[in-house]
Amino acid sequence: MHAKLSVVALSIVAAFALSACGQKEEPKPAAAPAATPAGKPEVVVKLGHVAPMTGPQAHLGKDNENGARLAVEELNAKGVEIGGAKVKFELLAEDDAADPKQGAIVAQKLVDAKVNGVIGHLNSGTTIPASKLYADAGIPQISGSATNPKYTQQGFKTAFRVMANDVQQGKVLGEFAVKQGIKTVAVVDDRTAYGQGLADEFRKAAEASGLKVVATEYTNDKATDFKAILTKIKSTKAELVFYGGMDAQGGPMAKQMKELGIKAKFLGGDGVCTPEFMKLGGEATEGNYCSLPGMPLEKLAKGPEFREKFTKKFGAEIQLYAPYVYDAVMVMADSMKRADSVDPAKFLPAVGQAKYDGVTALIEFDAVGDLKGGAISIYQYKGGKLEYVETLGGNAVETAKAEVKEAVAEVKDAAKAVAGAATAVGKEVAAEAKDAAKSAAEAGKEVVKAGAEAVKNAADATKAAVEKK
Repeated sequence: MHAKLSVVALSIVAAFALSACGQKEEPKPAAAPAATPAGKPEVVVKLGHVAPMTGPQAHLGKDNENGARLAVEELNAKGVEIGGAKVKFELLAEDDAADPKQGAIVAQKLVDAKVNGVIGHLNSGTTIPASKLYADAGIPQISGSATNPKYTQQGFKTAFRVMANDVQQGKVLGEFAVKQGIKTVAVVDDRTAYGQGLADEFRKAAEASGLKVVATEYTNDKATDFKAILTKIKSTKAELVFYGGMDAQGGPMAKQMKELGIKAKFLGGDGVCTPEFMKLGGEATEGNYCSLPGMPLEKLAKGPEFREKFTKKFGAEIQLYAPYVYDAVMVMADSMKRADSVDPAKFLPAVGQAKYDGVTALIEFDAVGDLKGGAISIYQYKGGKLEYVETLGGNAVETAKAEVKEAVAEVKDAAKAVAGAATAVGKEVAAEAKDAAKSAAEAGKEVVKAGAEAVKNAADATKAAVEKK
C-alpha cells in the first residue's frame, strides 16, 4: 500500500513538473526608463579660414590656422548653445598662397560651401579682393592680420579687423624714427597691398615729422637677392632703411645690408616682427627695431595663459598673428550668442556691436569695422629675442591698465621675496637657538657629571680616611 501511494505521489509530482516545463515563465515587467528631456538638436557652424599654407609665408599661415583651431576646440569643449540648439563649430581651412587670384578662388569656394563666417585672410593683398565676394554673399569676415586701410574703406558692412591698421602703425613708426635721431631714410616695399600700404603711411608720417626720404626702392614678396637696390641705397648714406613687407624677404635683406657694409639701421612693421626674421637675418638683426599692433602678451591679463596653452597644444612658439586670429573666432562666436542665431544675416549686426574682452584687447569696432583705439608697440631685436621697448598710440586707458598690472605683479614679487627672506632668517635664527640650547644641555650634562664625580671622589676620600684611623 505504501509502495502504491509512493508511486502515485511520484506520478503527481512528475505531472506537475511536466506541466511547469511546458509553460513559459511570464517575464517580469521591465522598470520604466527615467523620463529624459528631448535631446536638443545639433547645428554645425562652418567657419572658413584662409591663409598662405604654402610658399615663403607658410609658417605665418600655420600660425594663424593654429590660433583659429585652438579657439574652435575651446568653443566645442564648452558646449555652446545658440537658438536652442547645441552648436558644433567646424573650421574649413583653405590655402591662398598669399596670391590675390588664389585668394579669390578659395573665397568663392567658401561662399559655395555656405560658411557662416570667415576668419582671414592673412595678407591684405588677398583679403581685399576676397572681401567683395563675402560682402556680396552677406558673410561676416573678421581678419586677424590684414592691416591695409582699404580693406575696411570699401563700404562693406561685412568687413572687420581686430588689430590696428597701417595708418596707425605707419604714423607710430615715423614718429619713432624721429625720436631715434634719424634724419635721412630709404624706403623699400614689396609692392603688395600690405607692404606698399605700410611704406606709404610710414613715408607720410616720416616727412610730416621732418625726416628726409633719400631713396625709394621696390622688390616683391618672392625675392631673395636685394643687393642691387641695397647698393643704390648705400650711395645715399641713409641713416635708416624702412622695409614694408614680410619676414621672408626682410631677414635676408638685413643680412645683405651687413654684408655690403651698410651702417644704416633697419626698421619694419609687424611683417618682420617675428622669430623667423631673426632666424633668416642672423646677427644682422641685432639692435634693430620693429613694431606690432597691440600690447605685448606678457602685459595683457590673458596673454601669458594664451601663450602657455598655445605652446602646449602645438609644440611651437607663436610666430605673429595667432592671438589675433584666436580673438577673431571668439568675437564671431560671441556675436552669434548675443544674436541667438548662427544665421549670418541675423548675427552680422551683432559683430559690429561687439564689446569682447579678448586676449589681445578689449575688442570694439568703429563705423567702418576697424578696431577702436588700436595701440602699436615697438620692439628691439636683442640676443635672438624680441625685447619690448614701448607702446605708442591706441587706448591710453588700456595701456595704463597694463602698466598698473605689471607694477602690481612686481610689488607682489617683491613682497614674496621679502616674505621668503624673512622666513629664511627666521629659520636660521631658530636653528641657531636650537643649536645653542643643545650646546647648553650638553654643557649641563657635563657639569652634572663632573659634580657627581666630585661627590664620589669626596666620599671615597672620606671613607679611606676613616678606615686609616
